[in-house]
Amino acid sequence: MKIICIGRNYAAHAAELGNARPDRPIVFMKPGSAILANNKPFYYPEYSQDIHYELEVVVKIAKNGRHVQPEFALDYVDSIGLGLDLTARDLQQECKEKGHPWEIAKAFDHSAPLSPEFVAPAALPDLDDIEFSLEKNGQEVQHGHSRLMLFPITELICYVSQYFRLQKGDLLFTGTPEGVGPLVQGDELVGYLWTSGGKKEMLRTRVK
Repeated sequence: MKIICIGRNYAAHAAELGNARPDRPIVFMKPGSAILANNKPFYYPEYSQDIHYELEVVVKIAKNGRHVQPEFALDYVDSIGLGLDLTARDLQQECKEKGHPWEIAKAFDHSAPLSPEFVAPAALPDLDDIEFSLEKNGQEVQHGHSRLMLFPITELICYVSQYFRLQKGDLLFTGTPEGVGPLVQGDELVGYLWTSGGKKEMLRTRVK
């Protein structure tokens, strides 16, 4: 199982960090050890003093395939969940300044809290406009719509499958909207997804 992540997939998020809008998907990976499952708490690591939250729509891949063509891309969507791409901004900045890869800032243990439940595409009002949000300590800090992605889900599936053989159960983190920010011990994060039945809590984790 692979965790494939997309960076800067919302123009407003790229702008809030002062980054250029990409002309093709920015792809990076996380190892399986990055997953934080079952709403377990996130323990703040000692090697960073600036961990940020980034809520993302996560696609679970339905089957194996390479070089997926656009007309078949939706066949690779098994279900939809939410995940947090936790980022050590201080480590990331150091890596940027030295021209080093960012793995220690993006792929550290438990840097990918994942919703315990995923929903079928049919349970969403519009797979092309998935609505989702994040609350920190009861206050909404992020609210996204997948229609605002620079590269939509089907395009991402086609793109990444050129480089990595997709396998059933792989997870595709599709990028975060604007509103990212720092975490401190004691914070509680709750992620929501709008399904056909209304707003549904999908993810909850406390920072310790």
